[in-house]
Parts: sequence; structure tokens; C-alpha cells
Amino acid sequence: MSKHIRVRAGALIIKENLILLTEYNDPIRGIVYDLPAGGVEPKESLIEAVKREAREEACIDIEVGPLAFVYEYVPHLNYNKFGETHTIVMLFDCNIKEGSFPKLPVKPDPYQTGVIWMPLGDLEKIELYGNIQNQLKNYTSNKRNIDLIEEHSIQ
Repeated sequence: MSKHIRVRAGALIIKENLILLTEYNDPIRGIVYDLPAGGVEPKESLIEAVKREAREEACIDIEVGPLAFVYEYVPHLNYNKFGETHTIVMLFDCNIKEGSFPKLPVKPDPYQTGVIWMPLGDLEKIELYGNIQNQLKNYTSNKRNIDLIEEHSIQ
């Protein structure tokens, strides 16, 4: 059975006007960048997924803050440029825990070539998997978080 919509969770980490990105050498598109993010697994919460993806893709432990963005990719409205899977990405405002330092994992995802701190001013010079460069830059000066309400934590 195929999924109608894939749910992904990711970490938006901005520190001193730099943003943490994962770097990939895509066989079709060349060098592209993304935030540490990935699919939510069965029996995993969004918060658990964000933490796991940050560890798997950037070797860091993070504190997950509020929801910063919801990004939607609809294949037929985008000429299938990222494939045929309708995707919702929940991006959370995160901080790296003290003593944790980003680096390329020993066994990275296929095509992952790096983990980098990029100046926010350079975002327009690169290709992101999601074309949200302007939204990322605007977020640093106009934070407008969205609360994530988790049913299991309601008293």
C-alpha cells in the first residue's frame, strides 16, 4: 500500500547568522542542500523524528523548539521535480545541545557529502531541496512560531 502523503520532520538551526545544512551530490541535480530532516517512522512522534534525523544526518543532539514552518511539496503542481510523492515537512526551530558538534556521519545517507554552516546571506547562491531560501532568511528577523499540540502531553 502506498502512502498518499509522506510526513517529514526537520531541524532549523540558526546560530550567529549561520544556518546548518546538509550537503548532497545528487546524481541528476549536482550539489544541493537541505536541513537535517527525514521521514517520520511508524510509532515515532514528530519531535522524536527531528531528534533522530539531526543525529543521523549531522551527528548532533538538539533541543526541539516550536514549529517554524510547514512546507508542502505537491508533485503535479511542481512538474514532479522532487519525485512523485506528496510531502509535508514540519520544520522546527532547534538548538544544538552543549557539547554537540555537527559533522558528517560515518555512514551518511546516500549522496550526502557534508554538513556545513552557511551564512544566511549566501542562501540565494545555492539550491535547496525546498525552494525556501527567502522564507528562511525572513524567519531570522520575524520569528512567528506555531505551537505543536501533542495529545499525549495535554493535562
